[in-house]
Amino acid sequence: MIGQARTGSGKTLAFAVPMAESLNPSVRRVQAVVLVPTRELAIQVAKVTETLASSQRLRVTLLYGGRSLRPEYKALKSGPQIIIGTPGRTLDHIRQGTLDLRSVQFLVLDEADEMLDKGFAQDVEAILSQTPSRRQTALLSATMPEWVENTAKKYLRNPVTVKMDDDLQTLPSVEHLVYTIRQKDKIKALQTQLDQRDGDPVIVFGRTRHGVKRLARRLDTLGYPVGVLRGDLSQNARERVMMAFRSGTAPILVATNVAARGLDVEGIGQVINYDLPDSEKLFTHRVGRTGRMGRAGKAVTFITPGEEKKWREIEQGLGCRFALKPWRKSDPLLIPQLKSN
Repeated sequence: MIGQARTGSGKTLAFAVPMAESLNPSVRRVQAVVLVPTRELAIQVAKVTETLASSQRLRVTLLYGGRSLRPEYKALKSGPQIIIGTPGRTLDHIRQGTLDLRSVQFLVLDEADEMLDKGFAQDVEAILSQTPSRRQTALLSATMPEWVENTAKKYLRNPVTVKMDDDLQTLPSVEHLVYTIRQKDKIKALQTQLDQRDGDPVIVFGRTRHGVKRLARRLDTLGYPVGVLRGDLSQNARERVMMAFRSGTAPILVATNVAARGLDVEGIGQVINYDLPDSEKLFTHRVGRTGRMGRAGKAVTFITPGEEKKWREIEQGLGCRFALKPWRKSDPLLIPQLKSN
């Protein structure tokens, strides 16, 4: 099966429910594998799956890098029926002989567009080669470019394609504000947006790890409660940042694209593209962090003079145009409303 639906629409349940209902708890072998691109997404998918699996007496084991292998060895020896993991760590266990996939009935590639891209494709193919040819395979993602469907033919036989809202550019529950702005004015414009956040969690996306680190440090100096999420953080550090973000201790998360996929935090009111993403696919995934499950959200995008061409390419890829508005310090739409006593 190939499944495409907007972020926050319930794709995890679409595969977790039938797995929980179909697998045999009396067979202490791996019967289902879910592969995801990031540790954060692995943890979130596991939480949903474990809730369903426990009622069916099924065991779930989580495999991802950035932490000790020992707890995973112990968990795998206990005979779990469901594995949820990132490709690199899952392949490590296969090669070490601690993970046997010969009894797999279901295999899911979550965020399939990224899983079949160059960065993961080789590991994914190596894992697939260790599973029975007679298995059910599902590819799911918020974006499903044509090349993914073409590549999928290599792994799937006569797949059923289900698209729930493939016109993702509309995103009816998200209000888009796109500003042309000078580079030197971006920090002031960002402050203005953050001052209007009404206490809701906000994600600010930057392009590079160093840029995100610098921006977070500057916001912290200005007194904003921020956390920073980058791909080079240890797993413990990532979990501390996400705990602070979810609890409201640090409700402003400054992040690279590592937060664009699978990050499910309730009530994110605003996503700010402080730096423009490199593709329409990343734009869709970033914006998909807000306006989830039909809730209202806002996406703010800054475009500097050198980025107009890239923005036109993103619009072309999305198949739609957004109204552009020059950012001005005197713009009444950007001045926080003062509360009267």
